[in-house]
Amino acid sequence: MTFDGFETLAIHAGQEADTETGAVVVPIYQTSTYAQDGVGGLRGGYEYSRTANPTRGALEECLAALESGIRGLAFASGMAAEDTLLRTVAKPGDHVIIPSDAYGGTFRLFSKVLERWGVEWEAVPQSDTEAVRRAVRPETVAIWAETPTNPLLTISDVEALAGVAHEGGALLVVDNTFASPYLQRPLTLGADVVVHSTTKYLGGHSDVVGGALVVSDPELGHRLAFHQNTMGAVAGPFDAWLTLRGAKTLGVRMDRHCANAERVVESLRNHAAVSEVYYPGLPEHPGHKTAERQMRAFGGMVSFRVRGGEEAALKVCERARVFTLGESLGGVESLIEHPGRMTHASAAGSPLEVPADLVRLSVGIESADDLVADLASALEH
Repeated sequence: MTFDGFETLAIHAGQEADTETGAVVVPIYQTSTYAQDGVGGLRGGYEYSRTANPTRGALEECLAALESGIRGLAFASGMAAEDTLLRTVAKPGDHVIIPSDAYGGTFRLFSKVLERWGVEWEAVPQSDTEAVRRAVRPETVAIWAETPTNPLLTISDVEALAGVAHEGGALLVVDNTFASPYLQRPLTLGADVVVHSTTKYLGGHSDVVGGALVVSDPELGHRLAFHQNTMGAVAGPFDAWLTLRGAKTLGVRMDRHCANAERVVESLRNHAAVSEVYYPGLPEHPGHKTAERQMRAFGGMVSFRVRGGEEAALKVCERARVFTLGESLGGVESLIEHPGRMTHASAAGSPLEVPADLVRLSVGIESADDLVADLASALEH
């Protein structure tokens, strides 16, 4: 009998009870090397933990199942996953289309690292499928999408972008960090690769840094695994174990993140100090219908602009108490940040620069009444 319920897969995929002891939790194989039964006589295929480790393997199998993919690969960070992917599929002279409001770290990787290596990139508003189509060149090897984007929560039509990419002989890569596989499965919509910072919702407890790639094509998975081993930025066994533990509760946590975010959004959209709220769950959001079609719910990320400009936005961040001022997102605790000065500072002065009066929230799973009250207090001082 096979099971495909998300919560069942999160708890059981790649996590069978240990055959020797019956342990129901995957052990932490905190080892660098493995005894061989004669030269080349590997036990279970393990020889060195950069190449393969049983704890990391369990996480990779679980991630593949959650994203409806063929193969998952776990990395030391989300940026390590991105770098490995791009150096696998791109070479000097190739071209990649990225979102016009991409994550700052992704922008930095393209503009400061890959550009020097000879990979060309172009920022295009990916909610406009035709604009993306016009940007495709013969040299385009990938369309790199985020949906929702970080931090403006723009929505792109994954199925439509997949069509554009494949018409041009390119891959569609989707950063699914903000949605998580619980809310959205891009591979089922035609994407070729899903990227995650598992630091965020998949880990879920702000205690581990990691990244992942999941693919639908075995050959691409094989190429990525070769580069993962060759380049070496793999998830360590304890980090893999922490991420696997977090993934078990992803479904129930995301339900609470989404419910709390909706309460926060309702309080913000009616507040005199707020000029605009970005949240795909709002009917007036330009991508609402697309998000409604391709997502289970609208997520726990909320951004808003503060009347009074940058200084007013900074003061809101400083006054919050239940919302912790800090970077990252997706943990059980609520976080608040100023993207222009923090996560997206690398985009300052570029076409991807974010508004100076923007505040980004990662809405946690605390009591919604406390979150609403905390923001009201921070906005009214």
